[in-house]
Amino acid sequence: MLELTGAAASIAFIAGCSGDGNGGDGGNGGGDGGIEIEPDTQIEFDGQTAGWLGIAPDAIADEENPTLILQEGATYEMGWTTGDGAEHNIAIYDENDEVVDDLVTERVTEPEDQWLEFEASSEMVTYICEVHPNTMVADIQVE
Repeated sequence: MLELTGAAASIAFIAGCSGDGNGGDGGNGGGDGGIEIEPDTQIEFDGQTAGWLGIAPDAIADEENPTLILQEGATYEMGWTTGDGAEHNIAIYDENDEVVDDLVTERVTEPEDQWLEFEASSEMVTYICEVHPNTMVADIQVE
């Protein structure tokens, strides 16, 4: 059974009640608003200080900080290919705000090789820019 505490519970509560119109079937206990990403998909973002702006796949295009619904055990690639000239990186965190399996890129202003290839696991709960943790952060739901 999944138990959320502290900030994670607050975020889950807010995300679950936001009704932001992104669709989603609610899956796993009502996490409405997430976008399901097919396995073996490259998830591409534009790094903007105001938030991660989705580029690809089409389901996240122009969405700011979309909640990603991933399949446990499936492989994905996530990164950013363009930005606003500010320093950014991308990391995947667990519920304790710690990097999962060294899935973190260098902090750079030009996004060359800013990609993380990984197998989705239930410990993954957030993708984040460590330079802008209050605006460039969004949920990951692994089902």
